[in-house]
Amino acid sequence: MRHQKSGRKLGRDAAHRKALYANLAAALIEHGRIKTTEAKAKEVRPIVEQMITLGKRGDVAAHRQAVAFLRSKEIAHILFNEVAPRFAERPGGYTRIVKIGPRQGDAARMAYLELVDYVPRAAGVPAAAAAASAS
Repeated sequence: MRHQKSGRKLGRDAAHRKALYANLAAALIEHGRIKTTEAKAKEVRPIVEQMITLGKRGDVAAHRQAVAFLRSKEIAHILFNEVAPRFAERPGGYTRIVKIGPRQGDAARMAYLELVDYVPRAAGVPAAAAAASAS
């Protein structure tokens, strides 16, 4: 019986699962949106929410916690200097899951995990032009 057992194993041992969560969280912070399975998105979502809350705190201890989990100073820098300030006035709910249907190969249920302020770029539009038009 699995009464009161939370979390999914995702077919991985604990260390592999932790690395997966760190990599998915870092990718979401860096890119603003990632495409993954619904199960992985649902597991990573609270982790990313906690990371953004750490970014909003902004102190040295929070920065060290974020680096320890994300395993990248560059991603932590993006989190604290670009992502967290955008959500300064928001009390929570920084991400959304958008379901996109089954994957072609194995029919796994796929979804986008994205930051709520994510604005998709049009194909062929440079990043600087997209950022200017979004402002």
